[in-house]
Amino acid sequence: MSEHLAAVMEEHGEYCLRVAYLYVRDWAMAEEIVQDVFLAYYHQQERFEQRASLKTYLVKITVHKSHDYLRSWKNKRHLLLEKFHIGVSKRTPEKALVEIDERKTLTNVLFQIPILYREVVILYYYQELKIREIADILRSTESTVKTRLHRARKMLYELLDEHEWEVLEDDSF
Repeated sequence: MSEHLAAVMEEHGEYCLRVAYLYVRDWAMAEEIVQDVFLAYYHQQERFEQRASLKTYLVKITVHKSHDYLRSWKNKRHLLLEKFHIGVSKRTPEKALVEIDERKTLTNVLFQIPILYREVVILYYYQELKIREIADILRSTESTVKTRLHRARKMLYELLDEHEWEVLEDDSF
Protein backbone atom coordinates (compact mmCIF):
# COMPACT_ATOMS: atom_id res chain seq x y z
CA MET A 1 0.00 0.00 0.00
CA SER A 2 1.36 3.40 -0.93
CA GLU A 3 1.94 6.19 1.56
CA HIS A 4 -0.48 8.31 -0.46
CA LEU A 5 -3.30 5.79 -0.03
CA ALA A 6 -2.57 5.45 3.68
CA ALA A 7 -2.76 9.23 4.06
CA VAL A 8 -6.03 9.36 2.08
CA MET A 9 -7.51 6.59 4.24
CA GLU A 10 -6.41 8.35 7.41
CA GLU A 11 -7.87 11.67 6.30
CA HIS A 12 -11.18 10.49 4.77
CA GLY A 13 -11.83 6.98 6.13
CA GLU A 14 -14.00 7.89 9.10
CA TYR A 15 -15.99 10.38 7.04
CA CYS A 16 -16.73 7.76 4.36
CA LEU A 17 -17.62 5.25 7.08
CA ARG A 18 -20.26 7.62 8.49
CA VAL A 19 -21.69 8.20 5.00
CA ALA A 20 -21.88 4.46 4.32
CA TYR A 21 -23.51 3.83 7.70
CA LEU A 22 -26.19 6.43 7.07
CA TYR A 23 -27.13 4.44 3.97
CA VAL A 24 -26.85 0.83 5.13
CA ARG A 25 -27.43 1.23 8.91
CA ASP A 26 -24.96 -1.54 9.72
CA TRP A 27 -21.47 -0.67 10.99
CA ALA A 28 -19.86 -3.92 9.83
CA MET A 29 -21.27 -3.54 6.32
CA ALA A 30 -20.34 0.15 6.26
CA GLU A 31 -16.75 -0.87 7.07
CA GLU A 32 -16.78 -3.38 4.20
CA ILE A 33 -18.12 -0.74 1.85
CA VAL A 34 -15.40 1.71 2.86
CA GLN A 35 -12.75 -0.97 2.30
CA ASP A 36 -14.19 -1.46 -1.18
CA VAL A 37 -14.15 2.32 -1.72
CA PHE A 38 -10.45 2.60 -0.95
CA LEU A 39 -9.63 -0.52 -2.94
CA ALA A 40 -11.46 0.97 -5.92
CA TYR A 41 -9.64 4.28 -5.42
CA TYR A 42 -6.29 2.47 -5.23
CA HIS A 43 -6.91 0.64 -8.51
CA GLN A 44 -8.36 3.65 -10.33
CA GLN A 45 -6.72 6.70 -8.74
CA GLU A 46 -5.47 7.84 -12.13
CA ARG A 47 -9.14 8.35 -13.12
CA PHE A 48 -9.53 11.03 -10.44
CA GLU A 49 -9.54 14.18 -12.55
CA GLN A 50 -9.56 16.69 -9.65
CA ARG A 51 -12.66 18.47 -10.96
CA ALA A 52 -13.98 18.16 -7.40
CA SER A 53 -12.20 17.61 -4.10
CA LEU A 54 -10.86 14.16 -3.26
CA LYS A 55 -13.36 14.05 -0.38
CA THR A 56 -16.26 14.59 -2.79
CA TYR A 57 -14.87 11.95 -5.14
CA LEU A 58 -14.58 9.39 -2.32
CA VAL A 59 -18.09 10.22 -1.05
CA LYS A 60 -19.39 9.67 -4.57
CA ILE A 61 -17.78 6.21 -4.66
CA THR A 62 -19.15 5.50 -1.16
CA VAL A 63 -22.68 6.46 -2.18
CA HIS A 64 -22.54 4.25 -5.28
CA LYS A 65 -21.11 1.28 -3.36
CA SER A 66 -23.78 1.76 -0.67
CA HIS A 67 -26.50 1.75 -3.34
CA ASP A 68 -24.98 -1.39 -4.86
CA TYR A 69 -25.08 -3.09 -1.47
CA LEU A 70 -28.68 -2.05 -0.80
CA ARG A 71 -29.70 -3.59 -4.13
CA SER A 72 -27.64 -6.75 -3.60
CA TRP A 73 -28.81 -10.23 -2.75
CA LYS A 74 -26.38 -10.21 0.19
CA ASN A 75 -28.34 -7.37 1.80
CA LYS A 76 -31.73 -8.94 1.10
CA ARG A 77 -30.53 -12.29 2.50
CA HIS A 78 -29.14 -10.58 5.62
CA LEU A 79 -32.43 -8.76 6.23
CA LEU A 80 -34.40 -11.97 5.78
CA LEU A 81 -32.15 -13.91 8.16
CA GLU A 82 -32.27 -11.12 10.70
CA LYS A 83 -36.04 -10.95 10.49
CA PHE A 84 -36.30 -14.63 11.32
CA HIS A 85 -33.30 -14.55 13.69
CA ILE A 86 -31.56 -17.29 11.69
CA GLY A 87 -27.81 -17.36 12.03
CA VAL A 88 -27.76 -13.84 13.43
CA SER A 89 -27.42 -13.00 17.08
CA LYS A 90 -30.33 -10.91 18.22
CA ARG A 91 -28.24 -8.37 20.08
CA THR A 92 -24.52 -7.78 19.81
CA PRO A 93 -22.75 -4.96 21.65
CA GLU A 94 -22.49 -3.09 18.33
CA LYS A 95 -26.21 -3.50 17.71
CA ALA A 96 -27.00 -2.28 21.20
CA LEU A 97 -25.06 0.91 20.51
CA VAL A 98 -26.78 1.33 17.16
CA GLU A 99 -30.17 0.84 18.79
CA ILE A 100 -29.40 3.57 21.31
CA ASP A 101 -28.32 5.84 18.46
CA GLU A 102 -31.42 5.04 16.41
CA ARG A 103 -33.67 6.06 19.29
CA LYS A 104 -32.64 9.62 18.74
CA THR A 105 -35.59 11.36 17.20
CA LEU A 106 -34.00 12.87 14.13
CA THR A 107 -32.21 9.68 13.21
CA ASN A 108 -35.39 7.66 13.54
CA VAL A 109 -37.34 10.10 11.45
CA LEU A 110 -34.60 10.30 8.85
CA PHE A 111 -34.73 6.55 8.40
CA GLN A 112 -38.49 6.70 7.88
CA ILE A 113 -38.21 8.58 4.65
CA PRO A 114 -37.31 6.78 1.40
CA ILE A 115 -33.62 6.45 0.49
CA LEU A 116 -34.14 8.68 -2.53
CA TYR A 117 -34.91 11.58 -0.19
CA ARG A 118 -32.77 10.46 2.73
CA GLU A 119 -29.60 10.57 0.65
CA VAL A 120 -30.03 14.22 -0.31
CA VAL A 121 -30.67 15.12 3.34
CA ILE A 122 -27.57 13.20 4.41
CA LEU A 123 -25.39 14.77 1.76
CA TYR A 124 -26.77 18.29 2.24
CA TYR A 125 -27.12 18.54 6.03
CA TYR A 126 -24.74 15.92 7.43
CA GLN A 127 -22.01 16.06 4.81
CA GLU A 128 -22.56 19.77 4.12
CA LEU A 129 -22.20 19.40 0.36
CA LYS A 130 -23.47 21.99 -2.08
CA ILE A 131 -26.40 21.24 -4.39
CA ARG A 132 -24.09 21.06 -7.41
CA GLU A 133 -21.79 18.54 -5.62
CA ILE A 134 -24.78 16.40 -4.65
CA ALA A 135 -26.04 16.46 -8.24
CA ASP A 136 -22.62 15.28 -9.40
CA ILE A 137 -22.48 12.48 -6.83
CA LEU A 138 -25.99 11.27 -7.63
CA ARG A 139 -25.60 11.83 -11.38
CA SER A 140 -28.67 14.01 -11.56
CA THR A 141 -29.50 17.64 -12.21
CA GLU A 142 -29.38 20.41 -9.63
CA SER A 143 -33.12 20.95 -10.00
CA THR A 144 -33.76 17.26 -9.23
CA VAL A 145 -31.64 17.53 -6.09
CA LYS A 146 -33.51 20.69 -5.03
CA THR A 147 -36.86 18.98 -5.61
CA ARG A 148 -35.84 15.92 -3.62
CA LEU A 149 -34.50 18.09 -0.82
CA HIS A 150 -37.74 20.08 -0.74
CA ARG A 151 -39.83 16.90 -0.63
CA ALA A 152 -37.58 15.38 2.04
CA ARG A 153 -37.92 18.47 4.20
CA LYS A 154 -41.70 18.30 3.79
CA MET A 155 -41.69 14.62 4.88
CA LEU A 156 -39.49 15.43 7.86
CA TYR A 157 -41.74 18.33 8.82
CA GLU A 158 -44.72 15.98 8.92
CA LEU A 159 -42.84 13.50 11.12
CA LEU A 160 -41.14 15.90 13.54
CA ASP A 161 -42.50 18.02 16.39
CA GLU A 162 -42.49 21.76 15.79
CA HIS A 163 -39.51 22.43 18.09
CA GLU A 164 -37.48 19.63 16.46
CA TRP A 165 -38.21 21.06 13.01
CA GLU A 166 -36.62 24.45 13.80
CA VAL A 167 -33.17 23.12 12.81
CA LEU A 168 -34.29 22.64 9.20
CA GLU A 169 -37.00 25.27 8.94
CA ASP A 170 -35.28 28.39 7.65
CA ASP A 171 -32.76 26.73 5.38
CA SER A 172 -32.68 28.00 1.84
CA PHE A 173 -30.72 26.39 -0.93
